[in-house]
Amino acid sequence: MSTVNSRLHTILRIYYRAFSMSDTLNGQDGRHAADHAYRLIRDEILSGKRTGGDWLREGELADSIGVSRTPVREALRRLTAEGLLTYERNKGVQVKGWDVADLDEIFSLRTVLEPWGCSLAAERGTVDTDQLDDLAHRMDALVVDGHPADLDRLTELNNRFHRAILDGSGNTRLATVLASVVQVPIVWRTFAHYNPESLRRSLAHHHELVTALRAHDGEWAQSVMCSHIKSAWHSIREQSGA
Repeated sequence: MSTVNSRLHTILRIYYRAFSMSDTLNGQDGRHAADHAYRLIRDEILSGKRTGGDWLREGELADSIGVSRTPVREALRRLTAEGLLTYERNKGVQVKGWDVADLDEIFSLRTVLEPWGCSLAAERGTVDTDQLDDLAHRMDALVVDGHPADLDRLTELNNRFHRAILDGSGNTRLATVLASVVQVPIVWRTFAHYNPESLRRSLAHHHELVTALRAHDGEWAQSVMCSHIKSAWHSIREQSGA
């Protein structure tokens, strides 16, 4: 009897481990699916494919992404918490629209925080300035006759440039806070609002920032970054007719 009980116990233990492993794998798969859905929906919002006022339906998104509704629901909750979507009871979620008041709020924060982060990065001297210089020249090459030849690529390189500087500040909380501020459509594609002169000035700022960072001059780097952001602020306001 004891032998039978022992074998039964062993069998049950094997089944328990198998089911536990299955649950773990399903949990991992679910997390991966939710992250995948989050990235795809977020990219569509930031790229302008989905604009302010658009309603997002779980079923349609699940079908287009190729996942179940559960990871889509989690992704939508995340994006709502980040401020990219708004939730209305009995209606669902909608892409948030952005107005001049939002613009002023965002750039007011950027003009305080990002120049400070740039100053920290210059003084620490840990930024890979060769990488920044390469990014700056690659952005230059994407401009033809004063206009972006590839707006998506230019935007991507610009975001990498700014992110690298913030990472070099050594202040992870600053980088996280600014990421939540910058990751909105009205800021994400800033170059779309530039005229040729504004674009030329912005690209020139990148090269001056590299020089200031190489000199480890925090005050200089802070001043250039402040001018850089205020110039972007003015360009977007001008294009929006504010």
